[in-house]
Amino acid sequence: MVKLMRYDVAIIGGGPVGNYLANLLASEFKVVVLEAKNSFGGKACTGIMGAENYEKLNLPKEAIINKLRGAVFYSRIQSFEIERPTPQAYVVDRKLLERKLAENAIRHGAEYYMGARFLGFKNRKAIVQRFNEKFEIEADFYVGADGLNSKVAQEIGARTDAEFLSGYEVEVVGDFNRTDFVEIWVNKEINNEFFMWLAPINNFNARLGTFGTYDRLFRFLKLKLLKETNIVEIKAGNVGLGFRKPWVKGNIALVGDAALQIKPLTAGGIVYGMLCSHALRYSIRRGNLKMYEDLCKDIKKQISFGLRIRRLFKALNQDQIEKFFEIFSSDEAKNVIETYADFDDHKKTISAIVKNPKLLARGLRVFPMLLRYLV
Repeated sequence: MVKLMRYDVAIIGGGPVGNYLANLLASEFKVVVLEAKNSFGGKACTGIMGAENYEKLNLPKEAIINKLRGAVFYSRIQSFEIERPTPQAYVVDRKLLERKLAENAIRHGAEYYMGARFLGFKNRKAIVQRFNEKFEIEADFYVGADGLNSKVAQEIGARTDAEFLSGYEVEVVGDFNRTDFVEIWVNKEINNEFFMWLAPINNFNARLGTFGTYDRLFRFLKLKLLKETNIVEIKAGNVGLGFRKPWVKGNIALVGDAALQIKPLTAGGIVYGMLCSHALRYSIRRGNLKMYEDLCKDIKKQISFGLRIRRLFKALNQDQIEKFFEIFSSDEAKNVIETYADFDDHKKTISAIVKNPKLLARGLRVFPMLLRYLV
């Protein structure tokens, strides 16, 4: 006889968003988290999160391994800096973040099953395989927080309209003097699909990554005069930039990467997923998941705007990118960016630049169709 267990909420996926949602719900509901892996972490993730939202979301301080107060942007032939006196972003140990969130959720009453693979729904119950045991879970609400290739999304027939990219990241040993600045490289001669980044952890270790192919990351490594033999960790993963619909069907909801709540400009998904977790908790509290998507409309607007800027990036050639760098490196542009830039609100940052008449006019001279991508 198959064992049956009963919960108020079953969260399928114990990544950062699933664990964060468990934290939000555990004090009020009987919650179970089903995680297919046997341990936390492991996904390619630089772990850069906006400092303001990290604090607002009350995330564990122990997971912060570096604080960034600025960025240096490099093109093929030039560069400019954006800086502020206080940290604007944190570099986070994702494995530790996931584990601390899970530990806190458990202390508040959540139950966890590691190594538990969700097989599908049958008769409104979740079928789960754990080692040699198969069991059923019945819940009032089911949440798919099971990542990009969400089995829950497949089960509810969610449709996906997205661009999929492979991501690669390495942790490398070297000499890194400016540990409070992240480097962003935009050079289509090395990688025409995405930008490249270097995020220092300390003076001796940094994370380098990009999307596309590993060969492009290796070319970036050589550009930075870093040896492949100094790599101490390699991670790979995939990301989907676009939309997955619906996020809700009946008593089943998607959140985080499973719902493609991902920033199209940076491919980061943790903060958007956690912000939407608050909307999901509100909906669960009221027993009405239909509210959830509407409560996340601002995140949807951010994604739509980010996709337009993503299309703009793909339409530009390197010569045009160089001309935009000339604009952004001007004192006027740097002042606007340093005044209005928000690490997690890309729409706010870019809108501030567009609303400056001089900067917009210069941008239109470089790319006359600019407004088509921005409006």
